Amino acid sequence: MRGITKRIGSIKFSCVSPEEIRKMSATKVITADTYDDEGYPIEMGLMDLHMGVIEPGLRCKTCGCKVDECPGHFGHIDLALPVIHVGFIKDIKLMLESTCRQCGRLMLSPDQIQARLDSMERMEELGGDTIDVKNFSKETAKDASNKGICPYCGTEQIKIKLDKPTTFREVDDNHKLTPKEVRERLERIPDEDLMALGMDPSTCRPEWMVLTALAVPPVTVRPSITLDSGDRSEDDLTHKLVDVLRINQRLRENRDAGAPQLIVEDLWELLQYHITTYFDNQTSGIPPARHRSGRPLKTLAQRLKGKEGRFRSNLSGKRVNFSARTVISPDPLLSINEVGVPVAAARELTVPVHVNEHNIEAIKVMVSRGPEPLEDGPYVPGVNYVIRSDGRRIRVTDRNAADVAEAIEVDYSIERQLVDGDVVLFNRQPSLHRMSMMAHRVRIMDGRTFRFNLCVCPPYNADFDGDEMNLHVLQSDEARAEARILMQVQENILSPRYGGPIIGAIHDYITGAYFLTHNNPSFDLEQTTNILSKIPDIEIPEPLKDGDGGEHWSGKQLFSMVLPDDFRTTFKANICQNCKVCKKEQCEYDAYVKIRGGRLLCGTIDVKGIGNSKGKILDRIARDYGSDRACRFINEVTRLSIGALMNHGFSTGIDDEDIPPEAALQISNYNQECISKVSQLVESYQDGTLDQMPGRSLRETLEVEIMRVLGQARDEAGRVAGKHLGMANPAVIMARAGARGSMLNLSQMAGCVGQQAVRGERLARGYWNRTLPHFHKGDLGAYARGFCSNSYKTGLSPTEFFFHSMGGREGLVDTAVRTSRSGYMQRRLVSALEDLKLTSDGTVRNTVGTVVQFKYGEDGVDPSRTVRGKAIDLDDLFAEVLGDDADMLLHIEDKDEGEDYGAREKDEMEFVEEEEGEFDDIETDYDAGGE
Repeated sequence: MRGITKRIGSIKFSCVSPEEIRKMSATKVITADTYDDEGYPIEMGLMDLHMGVIEPGLRCKTCGCKVDECPGHFGHIDLALPVIHVGFIKDIKLMLESTCRQCGRLMLSPDQIQARLDSMERMEELGGDTIDVKNFSKETAKDASNKGICPYCGTEQIKIKLDKPTTFREVDDNHKLTPKEVRERLERIPDEDLMALGMDPSTCRPEWMVLTALAVPPVTVRPSITLDSGDRSEDDLTHKLVDVLRINQRLRENRDAGAPQLIVEDLWELLQYHITTYFDNQTSGIPPARHRSGRPLKTLAQRLKGKEGRFRSNLSGKRVNFSARTVISPDPLLSINEVGVPVAAARELTVPVHVNEHNIEAIKVMVSRGPEPLEDGPYVPGVNYVIRSDGRRIRVTDRNAADVAEAIEVDYSIERQLVDGDVVLFNRQPSLHRMSMMAHRVRIMDGRTFRFNLCVCPPYNADFDGDEMNLHVLQSDEARAEARILMQVQENILSPRYGGPIIGAIHDYITGAYFLTHNNPSFDLEQTTNILSKIPDIEIPEPLKDGDGGEHWSGKQLFSMVLPDDFRTTFKANICQNCKVCKKEQCEYDAYVKIRGGRLLCGTIDVKGIGNSKGKILDRIARDYGSDRACRFINEVTRLSIGALMNHGFSTGIDDEDIPPEAALQISNYNQECISKVSQLVESYQDGTLDQMPGRSLRETLEVEIMRVLGQARDEAGRVAGKHLGMANPAVIMARAGARGSMLNLSQMAGCVGQQAVRGERLARGYWNRTLPHFHKGDLGAYARGFCSNSYKTGLSPTEFFFHSMGGREGLVDTAVRTSRSGYMQRRLVSALEDLKLTSDGTVRNTVGTVVQFKYGEDGVDPSRTVRGKAIDLDDLFAEVLGDDADMLLHIEDKDEGEDYGAREKDEMEFVEEEEGEFDDIETDYDAGGE
């Protein structure tokens, strides 16, 4: 077979001429009838066999093929009178306005026309966009339409008005231009003037926008369906073409018979309506064509455009084979790069394996077992298909398995069922970033759901309240290799958005690590064995000695076992109370984390250590030790945390939000103080003695002051509640460690819900001059404008509940609106940027090679390889070289290096400036694209 020696250089779209429509047509369609009494397609009807076949047993009369091979062929209808194509209505109006009604010339002087042609030629030479050329030609037409008299024949021009959708009138005498007159005027435009209007006369003429022949699509585009009753139901396009044919036939008969002009014009308008709605049944200005049931017909434009149209639904969003979808469940004992696949799915999904002299015997054994070996025993993969070297597929069954296995030869292929370790793609929709689709390794499991480690929830934005996910089995060795190297979960631990870990410990894992390390608890041999039992290939360390000679193991000692041997870092944990003077190793809250030589010397491990986006330890391991070591660390630390949590026990309930009566009284007293302050502020506002803030009105000043005072009330309630609940409270542990919730949530549950706001302001809307009928008109007090002094635990009063609902509703609406807006914005961005790529020279270019950026991102650095916006972390480099002396020189203990990477501001990112010249000779491999 010879290779293809020619490549497509460009594609040009243009109108199709009536001659071309007739030339490509397989038959002329003249009758609106479709089938005869015996159910056979009628000759020259809309289902004529020359246009293709849709029923088995019949052959196409054009190509001679059966239903499977015939692609379908166009027919045509000769129109009795010309009809305007509604899709070109703006172009037709532009040409009528810019050309002479008498001679058809473009109403610009020859010099002006030549200048325009030269400009357009220059734009094309410089690689100008088609849109730029189109806009330029529109300006040309606009300039020409402003001329009142033709510079060639001296004819005075009359303004053209468009009565939508397709009727043109001359303004002066209200003369209606028929499609025939419009076509005659367009025919008079010379070829040389069309070039200046942006139309290439060698491929397209303007009169072709007024139809004299209508192409009839093949029957394969508009197939009939047979109902249960035996009756045929035709496609919407066929229904519409039936209307066109009937009216066209009546129009021709009346015109030939010399019927009154009024009747001919009415039929002509009706034909125009049917052809307009055939192209687009949502054309403004005319009612849509409907079925008898009242349902609008789905015609050509509706089949192409929109989310459910041919492009977005069928071409961009195809359904695929070798995929599975089911509900997801958590499994903390799976590795982060594994996915648990149900046996039922593993039996259906297959991987192709080529037979060669090295594996033929093993494949014969596998095929001989049949498609479902050991149905009641442990999972053993079977084979579903054998593919011979000539391409013929043989379905393997229990009956023919032995015979098919015996017949297998080299160069055959088989489709075997999934086995543990197969590389598959796992995806959750909506796929908003690249980590929404990652590669996992298969683990065949019982049950009916996909299972995976909870650490992988954040990149998928998954939870387990009924979410479903998709699994795709890769079908080629190249695809599997690419997925294994680029797409595995551990290769995506560091987010390309902000350079921090997006995969890390969440919820119970963080609570377990907190219990394991906070205040360094001791464990006996049995407890230590239970905690370490879930971690593979780990040995129990040497025990520590008690004062009386007894042996024990400490929590910090056990945590140190999962760290690399030479690992070192220092940071403050999430439970840090931000004391004015940091006591470092002597911190009474055990919040100062110091790790040297792979040993946790002091501090508590919480979200700032191993959490996603904030985890300092996880971030450093992924960055300095590589993705495989980071994967191992996550697997081991999560199992360790679960072991610690199982040993300690942990639960939370409604009683955890109980505060003692003295605390409730303290909160109530402070609330009353704040409400009194608000009353004083209102009085000073009404008296005119309130100090006005610069740039604000007196009323705005009042509102700002009231919001500040009531904010203090809620904060104080939270402080009092937190103080009395104490660090032993499970809800406080979760909030402080960063596992779930916040102290604000807790303060609202136990202390005071606080001021409700809509659009950042106190509630003001409702009844006339008051929010609810329960308050006096004009009341500006705290309770009348949305302050809730109760907590969720004590319960809200009826008015507080109403105010709280108003604030909550804003959150719901805002979420819905934000989702739709961001989704649409992403779609537009993807469309605009989809042809950009990073080339090997570090530039960003589009498909034609135009440079968009000389350096990717202006700095040539991959965000996932950066360290808080910098290409290298100098502090870590110095610490590695200087050891413990670096602490004194760099003061890195005083820095909170465990902040949330996702919330960093740009001004916090200090970039190493090349102009300083201090580190010019330091070479890094963080070049363009982070390759």
